[in-house]
Amino acid sequence: MAEGVARVARRVNDLIESGGHHLDLSGCCLNAYPTGLYLATSSVSDKITSISLANNELKGMTKKFFTVYQNIEELDLQGNQLENLPVEVGLLSNLKTINLSKNKFEVFPEELTRIQSMESINLEGNQIKDIPMDDLNNMPKLSSVNVKLNPVNKENLKNCAVKFELAL
Repeated sequence: MAEGVARVARRVNDLIESGGHHLDLSGCCLNAYPTGLYLATSSVSDKITSISLANNELKGMTKKFFTVYQNIEELDLQGNQLENLPVEVGLLSNLKTINLSKNKFEVFPEELTRIQSMESINLEGNQIKDIPMDDLNNMPKLSSVNVKLNPVNKENLKNCAVKFELAL
């Protein structure tokens, strides 16, 4: 655990010193987003356009996360224990790409269908059965949805303008 804390501290310091746009907290053994990081990153939070929290042990994301980091364009949450997203994810009006693969979603996170800038959604390796086809077809920039390794009813994917990636 101490190693994970030290890794987070180093990465946040690097972000702040560089005035960077990418916050990488992947593989830091996090089970929640550290609330202290909101204050620690406050000087650059509006400049952050990419966040990776991949391969942690996150069980949920707070509403505050999506209100503080409203300018993100890429969000990588793969390899966690997430089952849903708060409705505030819809506030991310610049979000283009989200990776939610290898989590525990059983229901397609419909909050994502409200983000008009969304281009790519990766939900590979979850337990999703139903896809909100009408909502996805109404997303003007969406070009790819990866639902490989999900028990999706493939008949429901016919007549869709969006490219779906499926396991054969």
